[in-house]
Amino acid sequence: MKVVLLERVENLGHIGDVVAVKDGFARNFLLPRHKALRATSANLKVFEAQKEQIVARNTAAKAAAEKQGSELDGSQYILIRQAGETGQLYGSVTARDVADAIAENGGKVERSQISLDTPIKTLGVHAIKVRLHSEVSITITVNIARSADEAERQAAGENVITSQFEEDRLADEAAAADMIEGGAGQAGADADYDA
Repeated sequence: MKVVLLERVENLGHIGDVVAVKDGFARNFLLPRHKALRATSANLKVFEAQKEQIVARNTAAKAAAEKQGSELDGSQYILIRQAGETGQLYGSVTARDVADAIAENGGKVERSQISLDTPIKTLGVHAIKVRLHSEVSITITVNIARSADEAERQAAGENVITSQFEEDRLADEAAAADMIEGGAGQAGADADYDA
């Protein structure tokens, strides 16, 4: 199906381009979201008559998205979730969770604007791309931790999972050294030989 684009569509074209797309993509995405019109002679005439208005509307929407993006770009959000010892979450963080975190801090982003290819399933600091307009995208940071203290440590650059394993290893070595020095089992063994 041939369509004329009413706004820039990534990997497809710019305003006014006539492109051939699959029927399902046009019917299910481009046409219902008013991103394109069928490329009929009547629609092309309508587009040419309204081209200035469409371009002006797109420019205004882009300016609003840039203003919003300047407020949100580089911001960091903390999400507290339950996770196992290896850092695997008991569940996942989705675009809806990120949109809710932004809304709690006074921002306004639709979950469809958040570009998450797959849900986040591990602790850590994750950079997430937010597409506010077809020509405006920003990056935010989401810090997923088990507690506020852990989130602060992660924000400072510490890998809490490896540091936890290191603390456990040092504690195990200390316990083993204590046992070797005579802490465990020595008194009972001496008493058996005396008898």
